[in-house]
Amino acid sequence: MKAKEFLKQVRHDEIVAAIRASEQKTSGEIRVFVSHKEVEAPVGAAQVEFARLGMAKTRERNGVLIFVAPLTRKFAVIGDKAVHEKCGDEFWRTLADEMSGHFKSGDFTAGLVHSIHKAGELLAQHFPHRPDDRNELPDRVEQD
Repeated sequence: MKAKEFLKQVRHDEIVAAIRASEQKTSGEIRVFVSHKEVEAPVGAAQVEFARLGMAKTRERNGVLIFVAPLTRKFAVIGDKAVHEKCGDEFWRTLADEMSGHFKSGDFTAGLVHSIHKAGELLAQHFPHRPDDRNELPDRVEQD
């Protein structure tokens, strides 16, 4: 599937609403990125975009990126240093497995919204929203 087709099937308003709702419970930042390229190594590609989007510059190093490459049917979910230290690999594998189920059935929006909410729950446990918290990164679907 081409990225343009994928993007047409994704309900952006629901994804942005999920990001905003999740971020109201945490100081963490969640972003979604859709690549139009053929991606063989989604984790590496996600790491490049993570850095390019400035996600490693959050105050608490608690950003999460959901990276999707529809052309090669691959995706990755990665977190910044503090997220990885607190959550470990098992959480990311579980989240990826759940997302994969939604994607295989063709419900891309549900897969993304589900993963955003799950990431938000995890972030809220380890990085609760604080009175002085501010939204450090834009709440939107990014693409190349």
